[in-house]
Parts: sequence; structure tokens; C-alpha cells
Amino acid sequence: MKRMEIHTVPNRVGSGWVNMMDGEVVSRHNRKDTAMARGRTLARRDHAEHVIHNKDGRIGESNSYGHDPFPPKG
Repeated sequence: MKRMEIHTVPNRVGSGWVNMMDGEVVSRHNRKDTAMARGRTLARRDHAEHVIHNKDGRIGESNSYGHDPFPPKG
């Protein structure tokens, strides 16, 4: 089964931020905080991983809202 992921990334074309799923843009936002909020909502709805990138494109944070194959111990 394919792992679902929502990526919040800087928009490569123009300015702002986008949320992407399977290489497709699913939402566009002017600010990172609004893009993150929408990405979190989508990830919860789809029981997916929400991967938040920094302005330079590197992964800054990741949250799992579905079945986590590596849950924290304790």
C-alpha cells in the first residue's frame, strides 16, 4: 500500500506556499502558516503524513496522522 503524504512547500512558480499530494498542487497560499494549517487538515482527513519544508526546500518538520509504521516508544 502506498504511503499518503501531503507536502507543504515554497511555490516554485511565483511566490507563496503550496500543498502537494502525488506531485499535484492541491492548495495555494500566500503565507506559510495558512498553508501549514490547510496541509494539516488534509493530512488528518486522509490519514496521511504531513511533511513541512523550509524556505530552502529542506524538510523542517513531519507529522503523521495515520498509521505510523515507526511509532515513538514509551
